Amino acid sequence: MIKDDFPGKKSIALLLDPDKTSGKDLKRILQIASGSGTDYILVGGSLTFSSIDTLIESVKNQCRIPVVLFPGNLLQLSLKADAILLLSLISGRNPELLIGNHVIASPFLRDAREKLISVGYILVGCGKKTSVEYISQTEAIPSDKTELVVATAMAGEMLGLKMIYLEAGSGAFHPVPAGIITAVRENVSVPIAVGGGIKTRGEIAAAFKAGANLVILGNGCEKNPGLLEEACAERDSARQAI
Repeated sequence: MIKDDFPGKKSIALLLDPDKTSGKDLKRILQIASGSGTDYILVGGSLTFSSIDTLIESVKNQCRIPVVLFPGNLLQLSLKADAILLLSLISGRNPELLIGNHVIASPFLRDAREKLISVGYILVGCGKKTSVEYISQTEAIPSDKTELVVATAMAGEMLGLKMIYLEAGSGAFHPVPAGIITAVRENVSVPIAVGGGIKTRGEIAAAFKAGANLVILGNGCEKNPGLLEEACAERDSARQAI
């Protein structure tokens, strides 16, 4: 069961947006993901024009990498994934994303409890306002407010969340600073995922060294598919260093 050890050791995940991934592009990136040993495929996005079920089924038909649902909204709920991230946007104060949507989704997800992983989702401001901020109607925590990010992560763990996700946002100018990752790592015991704005192998190495358990790649791989191979190579180096 993926839930039991997600993300466990140092891992790489590829995030696929159902509205940006299909056909030959999907086939190509999945071939790279499989060949490089990518640990997880995450599916989800800020908007919903395409079927999330269709994307999950297509991924499962083309590779054996575990699929994890990363729902951007209630229209992206699916039971077809191997695991489901139950996201609480704890950096914001939008009650719908703290508990409201979870109440609505609970009857649908009731029989999939064995797949659910509760995640404290923290937006960190990294250079520009992102789609997540527009859609969620919340503000990211400024990247120079490390103490606020740490306190938010600590609160999430105290509330029983099983993972903290530090997110710079799709299209961010730069990734979550290593100093923030290190500070959070020193204050929480649950796994830490980091994503958004990651464009180079050096940034992936910095995230792992700072204490990230899972590095999530999205837009960076759309523009540079080879980044996924570099990421998995860096993951292997990080595992050997432990």
